[in-house]
Amino acid sequence: MEVLYPRCAGLDVHKATVVACVRLAHGPESEHHVQTFGTTTGGLLRLLDFLQQHGCTHVAMEASGVYWKPIWHVLEDSFALTLGNAAHIKNVPGRKTDVNDAMWLADLMAHGLIRASFVPPTPIQELRALTRTRKQLVREQVSHVQRVQKVLEDANIKMSSVMTDVLGKSGRAILEAIIGGESDPEKLADLAVGKLRRKRDALVESLHGRVTAHHRFLLGLHLAQIAALDAGISAIEGEVSAQLEPFRPAVELLKTMPGISDTVAHVILAEIGIDMTRFADASHLRSWAGLCPRNDESAGKRRSTRLRKGAPWLKTTLVQAAWAAVAAKDSYLRGQFLRLKARRGPKKAILAVAASMITACYYMLRDGVVYHDLGIDYFGLADKQKTTTRLVRRLQGLGYDVELKPAA
Repeated sequence: MEVLYPRCAGLDVHKATVVACVRLAHGPESEHHVQTFGTTTGGLLRLLDFLQQHGCTHVAMEASGVYWKPIWHVLEDSFALTLGNAAHIKNVPGRKTDVNDAMWLADLMAHGLIRASFVPPTPIQELRALTRTRKQLVREQVSHVQRVQKVLEDANIKMSSVMTDVLGKSGRAILEAIIGGESDPEKLADLAVGKLRRKRDALVESLHGRVTAHHRFLLGLHLAQIAALDAGISAIEGEVSAQLEPFRPAVELLKTMPGISDTVAHVILAEIGIDMTRFADASHLRSWAGLCPRNDESAGKRRSTRLRKGAPWLKTTLVQAAWAAVAAKDSYLRGQFLRLKARRGPKKAILAVAASMITACYYMLRDGVVYHDLGIDYFGLADKQKTTTRLVRRLQGLGYDVELKPAA
């Protein structure tokens, strides 16, 4: 097999150590030099010197949790790095040692047999960390809101049956009064504002309960956690806004598509960046995002068409955006959803819409153009001739002579 990189290395990365194997090809023969380094900054700098002393040009490593990232940052300016998916480069079973893993990576790298994973540039990586942390904080906040409702149910306070948002302006005022010791439903109902005042009788009835000191303690604890998470989310929003300043034109481009808000545009840019040359074409981006069916065929039979895992942070956001997009009247995405929903069901239809959206994002970012909507009637116009032919044949099969005449 042809050797593409005669001086390369493979790194077996762990939390505390990294095993480096340098492969030097001399004609048909090759030699390996193996050494173990610590993952502290000093250890990584010694690893850098070791690779440079042997004249390495290409280095491969596995994507092992977050442990590969410090190594990548130290080596990225000196070598051509390749990050491989651990599931794609497994060694022969029964030969599992750190040294063997490093040698196997070096051999695969020498022959160009490692498919590189997508690693965005540092600014995009930092933006990605912020958007993912924001999503985790929002999830934690929702969890605390659910716990507040659980405590209220335990105290037989039925606020959620009367008001839409228990933590809205009225809900917070009532909860803070309950925590402060107020138990009179009439006085608590007087704290309601806006349209909720029209439901005063139902609100008073819902506030009759058995609130103990235990319930007040838990409500205060959860409200404090929600306030702290609110502050954290606001701080992240400010940092995201500052780091997105160089990418503001790309954000505005993406927002021209139905269903894409500021938050969704931030997540898309954080996950795929703005350089579309990283992906061979739009289909490769769809596959990387996990929005295309897998190939699973044996003996001529298709066994499964389930979606692959792909990029979970991006896929979930795109599906949420797709539900917002199909609500826009007279849009191509709504037409696509309604057309597929009748035959394949809503779940597969919404995934197809999400795939169309990431495809459009690819071309918008690649060409720097705004979104052009084809309209809800696009599929009907495209299928007009096919529909006409099908209906004519159907009528002829029923014994009728059909003559087509354009309407005036």
